[in-house]
Amino acid sequence: MTVTIDREPPRQPGVIALLAQSDAYAQSLYPPESNHLVDLDALETPAVSVFVARRDGAVVGCCALVAAGDGTAEIKRMFVDPAARGLKIGRRLLERIEEEGRALAIHAIRLETGIYQPEAIALYRGAGFAEIEPFGDYRPDPLSLFMEKPLG
Repeated sequence: MTVTIDREPPRQPGVIALLAQSDAYAQSLYPPESNHLVDLDALETPAVSVFVARRDGAVVGCCALVAAGDGTAEIKRMFVDPAARGLKIGRRLLERIEEEGRALAIHAIRLETGIYQPEAIALYRGAGFAEIEPFGDYRPDPLSLFMEKPLG
């Protein structure tokens, strides 16, 4: 089994299918006002770095780092195909995002995740993310958890 993680364009069939799977999962857990998903067009802007995880060539995970322009960046669209879970792909995607953040001179990476995703929360906490108040355009939401990790 070979897993690769590379920067790739989001507009490709495997990534689009994975994002659709991610959308359906989020919609099964949260009402529309608590889903803070960005669309494909937003992932294609210059401030966004998209990373794709492939297992033996097949797309099994993705995530994006969105630079805020103030020295911080946000993780968006982090998702691993359920069939590929347990292979540490989420952790590897996070490591790649952190490498990108350092290369871009980002001093902190932030994220929003939902309270009904204990595996994601455990992944982020295990990687050194800590809870913070809502940031950017987010408003307090009892179904959201906001986290940040300073980059050294």
